[in-house]
Amino acid sequence: MTDPKIIVAIDSYDYDSSVSMLNALNPQLCLVKIGSVAFNSLGKEFLQLTHEKGFKIFLDLKLHDIPNTVHETILGFSDCVIEMLTIHLSGGKEMIESAIKAAKQIDTKVIGVSVLTSLKDEDSKELFQNTAADQAARLFQLAIETEVDGIVCSPLELELAHKLLSPSVLKITPGIRDSIGGDDQSRTMTAKEAIRNGASYIVIGRPISNASNISLALEQFSKSIYE
Repeated sequence: MTDPKIIVAIDSYDYDSSVSMLNALNPQLCLVKIGSVAFNSLGKEFLQLTHEKGFKIFLDLKLHDIPNTVHETILGFSDCVIEMLTIHLSGGKEMIESAIKAAKQIDTKVIGVSVLTSLKDEDSKELFQNTAADQAARLFQLAIETEVDGIVCSPLELELAHKLLSPSVLKITPGIRDSIGGDDQSRTMTAKEAIRNGASYIVIGRPISNASNISLALEQFSKSIYE
């Protein structure tokens, strides 16, 4: 498979377990997400190791700061090969545009995070005086205005994303489960459902990383998408 749809999250701060997981994964079947837990502990060396093992990297640091800080942070990855990196759309138009400018210099794509999949509607109303879907719609409009390369949204907002965003905008969905419920992700969906609903990529963490056989779990998720 030359165009994998699965992004596997490595969210461990332990070097040995992270490398062991990399060794169990297949770059023909997945990209690798490196978030703040792994990056803050393992650093650029782990990014470079991941690239050397043949994986495309989804760097998920969800940058959210003043425009210049985000710009300079992204430029700091000029010595790494990164396929995509994330910022928070809620950082505002100027911050997003600064991120895009820096990303072009290091040849990577900017993916804007909308509403975290851990948030329930009551959380969203408390934070934004909006439902999660309404808040996502407002942030998607910002994504349109700034022309980001892609967005991260709950799989439950995929239909809305397709209604509002251009087909060329990547739609990346975390909150993927082989069954629904049982952890801190609130707005979830199965892998097959998410792809059927138009996700460009699906992010899978614990259902693969906590599996007794990581290689087999990845293969099963990959097959389930196309069954």
